[in-house]
Amino acid sequence: MPLTPQEAAAIETRIASVEARTGVDVVTAVVGRSDAYPEIVWKAFALGATLAACAVVALDLWRPDWMTAHALWFAVVPILAVGAVSALLALTVPEYARRFVDRARRDGEVRQYAQALFLERRISATRLRDGVLILASVFERRVEIVADVGFEGRVSPADWTTVIDAMTPHLAAARPAVALLQALERVETLLAARGYAPRPGVGGELSNAPIDVPGDA
Repeated sequence: MPLTPQEAAAIETRIASVEARTGVDVVTAVVGRSDAYPEIVWKAFALGATLAACAVVALDLWRPDWMTAHALWFAVVPILAVGAVSALLALTVPEYARRFVDRARRDGEVRQYAQALFLERRISATRLRDGVLILASVFERRVEIVADVGFEGRVSPADWTTVIDAMTPHLAAARPAVALLQALERVETLLAARGYAPRPGVGGELSNAPIDVPGDA
């Protein structure tokens, strides 16, 4: 779910406003999904095949004489067909696919993706180590914030959680741009309350353009 040019421009403008008021460097990112999760298809196939097999057993108990006459058809083909349909749904319907992703694995993949992106984009290279990455992973409907060491002692994990809480409802509704704009508003208020302010010759070291990584969401 890529950002439209208008959404990207609005986010970029909002980041510039936050940085002008607080003096920190903010980077935002929207990713379609943080991992391929290859196990989703097999889990979906197994679920469909299991449900179909249960239906076959129930039919056998209900009409054993009729089931015997059609044993091959009802014992093999429908089971495989339902499994295949379930697997296809997992490939094409994100809401269905999400049901097959373990919560701990989902959270771990989003966190790992955000940490890798933080390093890849050299967000830790600011002079005062005050860069922060706000990442929205659309498929997982998860937000991850990676803040550099310059925030330690002034902004707590609980503070960053309030930013995530402001984003989550919008991300759940598949509105990542709105989620990021809400996050930026909350970040500006939070950092200003913690005494962050612009300093001459500091800040503006990172691009304000949002990172947009397309992918199935």
